[in-house]
Amino acid sequence: MRKVFLAAMLAGFIVYAGMNLSESVTPYVSIAEATAATGSVQVKGLRDENFEPRQVDSEFIFNLRDEETGEILPVRFTGVKPDQFDEAYHIVAVGKYDAEEETFRAKKLLIKCPSKYEGQKPQ
Repeated sequence: MRKVFLAAMLAGFIVYAGMNLSESVTPYVSIAEATAATGSVQVKGLRDENFEPRQVDSEFIFNLRDEETGEILPVRFTGVKPDQFDEAYHIVAVGKYDAEEETFRAKKLLIKCPSKYEGQKPQ
């Protein structure tokens, strides 16, 4: 009886952990895939130099450009402009696409800056 109870508890824990893990995984997608996605995703791109980023109330607004296709994605991040945003090489926005506003609603931004060691050769 005790073994059955422990086995049931273990199975329940595995199912619970699996469901929570699958909800927390956010895949990397292209801009085209992000606009079609229904859940939370990660979009990697370059800062669009033709659009001046701005802070409007509690939102930081900028455009993300796909490196390969050049496609533009308007992004609204709830928060302030990240410190190294202007030096960013790549930007990863984590969130969901809002089809009504045609904007990607980012809840998190990851700023990828060029390494200070880039271009240096080992001696």
